[in-house]
Amino acid sequence: MPGTNLTREEAQRRAALLTVDSYEIDLDLSGAQEGGTYRSETVVRFESAEAGAETFIDLVAPAVREVVLNGTALEPAEVFADSRIALRGLAAGANELKVVADCAYTNSGEGLHRFVDPVDQQAYLYTQFEVPDARRVFASFEQPDLKASFRFTVRAPEGWTVISNSPTPEPQAGVWRFEPTPRISTYVTALIVGPYHSVHSSYEKDGRTVPLGLYCRPSLAEFLDADAIFEVTRQGFDWFQEKFDHAYPFAKYDQLFVPEFNAGAMENAGAVTIRDQYVFRSKVTDAAYEVRAETILHELAHMWFGDLVTMEWWNDLWLNESFATYTSIACQAAAPGSKWPHSWTTFANSMKTWAYRQDQLPSTHPIMAEIGDLDDVLVNFDGITYAKGASVLKQLVAYVGEDAFFQGVQAYFKKHAWGNTRLTDLLGALEETSGRDLKTWSKAWLETAGINVLRPEIETDAEGTVLSFAIRQEAPALPAGAKGAATLRPHRIAVGAYELQDGRLVRTERIELDVDGELTPVQALVGRTRPSVILLNDDDLSYAKVRLDAESLATVTAHLGDFTESLPRALCWASAWDMTRDGELATRDYLDLVLSGIDKESDIGVVQSLQRQVKLALDLYAAPEWRATGLAMWTEAALERLHMAEPGSDHQLAWARAFAATARTDAQLDLLAALLDGTRTIKGLAVDTELRWAFVERLAATGRADEAEIAAELERDRTAAGERHAEAARAARPTPQAKAAAWASVVESDRLPNAVQEAVIGGFVQTDQRELLAPYGEKYFAVVKDVWDSRSHEMAQQIAVGLYPALLVSRETLDATDTWITKTDPNPALRRLVLESRAGIERALKAQAADARAAAA
Repeated sequence: MPGTNLTREEAQRRAALLTVDSYEIDLDLSGAQEGGTYRSETVVRFESAEAGAETFIDLVAPAVREVVLNGTALEPAEVFADSRIALRGLAAGANELKVVADCAYTNSGEGLHRFVDPVDQQAYLYTQFEVPDARRVFASFEQPDLKASFRFTVRAPEGWTVISNSPTPEPQAGVWRFEPTPRISTYVTALIVGPYHSVHSSYEKDGRTVPLGLYCRPSLAEFLDADAIFEVTRQGFDWFQEKFDHAYPFAKYDQLFVPEFNAGAMENAGAVTIRDQYVFRSKVTDAAYEVRAETILHELAHMWFGDLVTMEWWNDLWLNESFATYTSIACQAAAPGSKWPHSWTTFANSMKTWAYRQDQLPSTHPIMAEIGDLDDVLVNFDGITYAKGASVLKQLVAYVGEDAFFQGVQAYFKKHAWGNTRLTDLLGALEETSGRDLKTWSKAWLETAGINVLRPEIETDAEGTVLSFAIRQEAPALPAGAKGAATLRPHRIAVGAYELQDGRLVRTERIELDVDGELTPVQALVGRTRPSVILLNDDDLSYAKVRLDAESLATVTAHLGDFTESLPRALCWASAWDMTRDGELATRDYLDLVLSGIDKESDIGVVQSLQRQVKLALDLYAAPEWRATGLAMWTEAALERLHMAEPGSDHQLAWARAFAATARTDAQLDLLAALLDGTRTIKGLAVDTELRWAFVERLAATGRADEAEIAAELERDRTAAGERHAEAARAARPTPQAKAAAWASVVESDRLPNAVQEAVIGGFVQTDQRELLAPYGEKYFAVVKDVWDSRSHEMAQQIAVGLYPALLVSRETLDATDTWITKTDPNPALRRLVLESRAGIERALKAQAADARAAAA
């Protein structure tokens, strides 16, 4: 029984048999305000290579009413089972299939999601189909290489808006009839339906006009900064069309900010859906605008990488995600007028740390992963597919040259437009334009797993003259359970030489070279006075963990905030964090390093990243007996910096949030309460809606805010976001009753919508409530497999990851995990998620031991 899974072999057999021409999809959503089910009628025309052949079409639906194949009615009860409709006796050549079904609205963010806004009590719908969820809305051959043209006809309530991949037509008697799309894959089709607010503009270039639209719920309309979003979008259009030498491939470009979205955004062709938390209700730092801009550009890049040209199967998912990530950040860094020319700093300090973490888990895999079935790909949207892949592409650009790289990309689009590709298609285009043989490079970088470490080896004489300098490359063994073997790789890197000048670290020389093998001599510095700091992988060209020699480390420790440029600072911060995670730098020493340098850090994104990392280190990596001391030090430091920050600045807001996250003494909690009720103020600090909730949730978690106070705050903010915050605050309360209620609402019931479930889990897991949470470790292992088997993927994954007893850092938790795996033999996707969480316990134990040793030294 396949369930809702699909194997690669099945997809290959179906693709060899079928050519899909078109879909006509008729959906009756006129009852969407009330919910329930809706009528879905699909007519699909396709060709079969064989007479009498048998295949299947995919459908997830409560009921199938009618199946007609080539004019012959089939009995639904006989042909529909296990999310598939069996199609037997196909005609050679043209075939036509009609399927009528009752499909269901969801509250999980999969298929056709239905949300009712508490502000206006109106329903808002949107589709989310990646990876295999178009089949929840219409019968489809659900695999990326069976592209087709799609024509949607939708019935919806009068006064609503219906958006799809094609331009929106004028409705006739409540019916919207869209023109057919170009040939695209099922997973990038889309429908967004409801009384959405909209703002319209256009992009004009070379005599062509592309209509632009922005949509959100009316309750968010006052916060929609349309001009800023359109500005970023136009910069992306300019930059991508120039670099890709291919005009935007669709008739219009809509961006729709939708509620309860599971991801950041989704690249539906011409109708991108984006989580509506990116419509900022309260003051945020510039780092949030930078992240939003990267998301906007990432999805726009997908119109070419992913929608125009699509991977043949999910093992080449990186062709979509890595390229969209790399090109979006390159656009931010280089597009004329960009507000974020230092976007590679953000990438180095956030996305690459995600990649390094993922690459050291038991689930590490090659960038071009082996994807045997849909279960594999559903857990593969990870730091390797996105961030490591983008890092490797950045290195490839350095290796072949930017001009040759984009010339290859241009040739790739010209050859494969509206088609499907494999890795070899792209590499062949790049080889042709660069003149380089990329087969060895591909094998080393795209087809192997794991990470490399680069260390400098330097010898000087008594006067400080460099006698020898080399770069040693290490390939640490892959984690236990990971497939493959450690690999030394070729790296294109820069070596930066920095000197202290008037208290600032200034780069005085840059040496770019290829590193290959275990030891690479570097002659450029020999015979010269050694620099104050030697920084490997300067400019962050390659993907590798970097270490500093002892003298450079000492200088950086004293002067990390004194680099004149943000990127080398970010690289050193990232190296220090990586050393802390690896148990090479004690948590207490990392805290000292951050406190000594963060005041000189101007990049707000780096500041906020450091704040998150310090809290994580103190919560998980500090020796338990010192943790309270470290948290007290950090909280006092955050409060001091909150008072010192420039009034109204991003730094002030960042420190307010950092302080609120760990406030613990009576005086500190009194301050939060006073800021809430207005009896105390801090000059320039606007205690607005989102900051108020941050204070309320911390007060709830420490027992200072009860149900009455949470309810009163919700009364001030009767919105969907307010409801989520209130549920998180309720779950955060430090009582057995609150924990039991939160657990029951998530685990024992399946009625919570995805966003509310996520909020409850986030509130439930409080790092200073370990004793309260201890009994739930055993409960987790008792229920997680049943939850996985009975819930949809998105809902089950939230629970499997979010409720794992990650705070119970002990040998006992490791043993309990191992026993559970042995006894239950979970499916590979669930096994992977649990083993990743288990690896976090192992890492924490190692780091805690390192911190304890530092105390004893």
